[in-house]
Amino acid sequence: MRKAELSRDTSETKISLAINVDGGGRYDVETGIGFFDHMLEQLSRHSLIDLKLKADGDLHIDQHHTVEDVGIALGQALDRALGDRRGITRYASLDLAMDETLTRAAVDVSGRPYLVWRVGFVRHKVGDFDTELFKEFFQAFAQNARITLHIENLYGENAHHVAETCFKAVARVLRQALALDPRTADEIPSTKGTLTA
Repeated sequence: MRKAELSRDTSETKISLAINVDGGGRYDVETGIGFFDHMLEQLSRHSLIDLKLKADGDLHIDQHHTVEDVGIALGQALDRALGDRRGITRYASLDLAMDETLTRAAVDVSGRPYLVWRVGFVRHKVGDFDTELFKEFFQAFAQNARITLHIENLYGENAHHVAETCFKAVARVLRQALALDPRTADEIPSTKGTLTA
């Protein structure tokens, strides 16, 4: 089973999480940031990655440390759960619609971390959540999961919808790319023979 548990304890945040890549999209998420919890629940539900997450951060300062550190911890857990990435499909891309909004995501579970973020927001906040923190989360996640991740909002007016399509689109491409291909179950999907070096 592709599972991992991880704890991250700094002067800014205390995080514990567990994931199961081969789960059913079950989640138990508590970060102290309501909208962020909602987005992480979408990520779990639509990727089918089970996620149990508890984060206590210095929210009296702002939300930045909590959001970034959750991205770091979640990325590290995913990297650990995937091991040598043997048998995975590796690549996926899709366009995801939600009402007036359309967002594209593409992933290469490559071992090479990179984020392309082409997403703009018409508002600086969704509720009390700073929209600039979405990029911080995905940057931290991609770097620590060691994946190449492209996210582009093609159009949309509602900031909630733009954010939600980003998380759902990433979830769906992870679901596809992390799926095990029975035809190559014992193989690393790379001519180099490794996705970890």
